[in-house]
Amino acid sequence: METILNPEKSQWDLLCKRPVLEKDNLDLVVKEILERVKNEQDKALEYYSQKFDSCPSGNLKVPAEEIERSVELVPQDLKNALETAKKNIETFHAAQLKGVEKIETAEGVRCWSKNVAIEKVGLYIPGGSAPLFSTLLMLGIPAKLAGCKRIIVCTPPGQNGEISPVILYTARLTGISEIYRVGGAQAIAAMAYGTETIPAVYKIFGPGNQYVTKAKELVQLEGVAIDMPAGPSEVLVIADDSAAPEFVAADLLSQAEHGPDSQVVLLSNSNSLIQKVRNEIAEQLAVLPRKDIVSGALENSKSILLPSLDECISFSNCYAPEHLIINTENSNALSEKVINAGSVFLGAYSCESAGDYASGTNHTLPTNGYARMYSGLSTGSFMKRITFQEITRKGMAELGPVIEKMAESESLIGHRNAVSVRLKTLKND
Repeated sequence: METILNPEKSQWDLLCKRPVLEKDNLDLVVKEILERVKNEQDKALEYYSQKFDSCPSGNLKVPAEEIERSVELVPQDLKNALETAKKNIETFHAAQLKGVEKIETAEGVRCWSKNVAIEKVGLYIPGGSAPLFSTLLMLGIPAKLAGCKRIIVCTPPGQNGEISPVILYTARLTGISEIYRVGGAQAIAAMAYGTETIPAVYKIFGPGNQYVTKAKELVQLEGVAIDMPAGPSEVLVIADDSAAPEFVAADLLSQAEHGPDSQVVLLSNSNSLIQKVRNEIAEQLAVLPRKDIVSGALENSKSILLPSLDECISFSNCYAPEHLIINTENSNALSEKVINAGSVFLGAYSCESAGDYASGTNHTLPTNGYARMYSGLSTGSFMKRITFQEITRKGMAELGPVIEKMAESESLIGHRNAVSVRLKTLKND
């Protein structure tokens, strides 16, 4: 983990660049997968399952009895933990549902809007070495709260062709029963175009590797909505001398274990703290089961000494981190200056892991600097807003001449006439 002392502001943009694992012909590979699934449908999905997951071909849809069997396979203490997390996530996301409020913009002119659920949504849940059942909570709960009529899940199977029991149990817990054993870019293609077995959806959610991310980008160009651009996970920690070095080191390592292309950044106004954190990282890393993955991420990571905490906040706003931890004496005051971040964690005990699992906020967040213009996932992500207006006779009499003048000035005479005929009727009456 490189240490950089008091870099000039002219260097900040370069320091904010994320690592990229080179993938030869990524675009070509993903385009070929999308095209093959579009044309060959289930046959292509079975081919890619065998090729990429070494999974025997079979029924793509997980049967109900397999989902029910997961109840017996998940330990009770994990079930209890999932129940607590579900309750907290539901509480936070239910509060985002707003009622209809009608606004009278002028006498006789009423406008309002309402949220309507997206009818069909697809949730991509990564599998592989660490099946992310927590992501299913983060996607499934707001989708259910929003009222989406059809929610499907695609997740890659293990080499035995089976889905992790914890993912199946979590789906059951959130009330989702339509699960398909398919992963990678081919799963995104299936949800975008539809196959004989898997239905096409209107919007696709969920994180994934570079192939999944590229597939989401490409299907979006064809009119399928996606949640947000997403890449490797990242955390930026701002800490001062009041922070416990072991806390800071643990927070950095927790994000680094997501993958070798993840990035962690420490900003501090204390060189002494930076050195203590480096020592802690070395100590804690030695006992981590995924230390090879973590080490790869640390090679792409930085500790940066800056003159003040205000400078640290300025750098963070430039970086626009997915996760921002402010572990300082005055964390609440500093947080008021945050303008670019996916999710913010304040104080010594607000570790990023809490947001990943059970505090209630959503862990599906913009990465790679997209926090400058994207929000994290919310209940509203699964809804669309429809506006309404109702104009009375009085309202048309008052507003009509304004509309006539504007339409005529844009040479849209048909628009003007739609008002004029009504004003004429009012005048005759």
